[in-house]
Amino acid sequence: MRPLDYKLIHALDTVLTEQSFESAALALNITQSAISQRIKQLEQLVAKPVLIRSQPLQATTTGQKLLAHFRKVRQLEYDLAGDIMPDSAPSSIPISIAVNADTLASWFIEALTPLLKTQPIELNIQVTNEVDTQKLLKKGEVLAAISSQKQSFSGVKVEYIGTLDYILCANQDYINKYFKGGLTIENLNKAPCIDYDQRDKMHSDYLKKHFAIEQAIYPCHRIRSSEVVVTMALAGLAYALIPTTQADEHLASGALINLAPDKHLKMPLYWHSWALERGVQKLITKTIGDYGRSHFNQCEKYLDANRKTINSNQ
Repeated sequence: MRPLDYKLIHALDTVLTEQSFESAALALNITQSAISQRIKQLEQLVAKPVLIRSQPLQATTTGQKLLAHFRKVRQLEYDLAGDIMPDSAPSSIPISIAVNADTLASWFIEALTPLLKTQPIELNIQVTNEVDTQKLLKKGEVLAAISSQKQSFSGVKVEYIGTLDYILCANQDYINKYFKGGLTIENLNKAPCIDYDQRDKMHSDYLKKHFAIEQAIYPCHRIRSSEVVVTMALAGLAYALIPTTQADEHLASGALINLAPDKHLKMPLYWHSWALERGVQKLITKTIGDYGRSHFNQCEKYLDANRKTINSNQ
């Protein structure tokens, strides 16, 4: 294959970012015809389609691989410019990270605040289920991801951040209505709960582990917002598994009650990042790791598993 023309891949990246050929042309200050021509030239260069013209626009598998490579190269260029040409370095460095909703709502911005105040970082946060964040990393859409899974893939290093405790919460009115007789299989199958989406299995896994409820037959809201989950629990509309990072203040005020103090769900969190990270991205990895060690539970079994994962990727 001939050498890659990064101008062509940049066009693909901009089309997907803007989700429009017209907007991409404006962003690159060229005509819409020129954007289309660059995509065509890229497909001729690699002899494969790189773009699926659907709604939304998507990259093909080949396109994803090209974008993953291009974004890594671009990140290296940002870091190099800052080292050798500080006067001409970009005013801000775009960093794309995939996180789950609970992480974003409770601690992630707090963890990065000191760094964001001192470094020219332009965050692009993509929010999805914690088991799916790695998919965005593999596709090259982000440079790092927080996941509940320790397994990763070639070219990525994994660091154990810590373990979040999720607790079952409801307000007093809800308890009076549904759990007056305590938590039983009968009333757990009648009480409305909340999941993030159809792929979220935390609640069903919790009930299976602690109450031997094998099949989910209970009413369940699906709300793709961690903040709204807490809001609905506070309003007495549902009970929910809420991380202590979000629940503690409401437990302290009495607005929420821990329904099962002896039954927690422990969620390990891992930071997946590009193994060749440099500069600002390396600082972000260090900042997240330091925050986790000082704020979250550090379970030895996860530390051991993390050491093995890191060794396997070296």
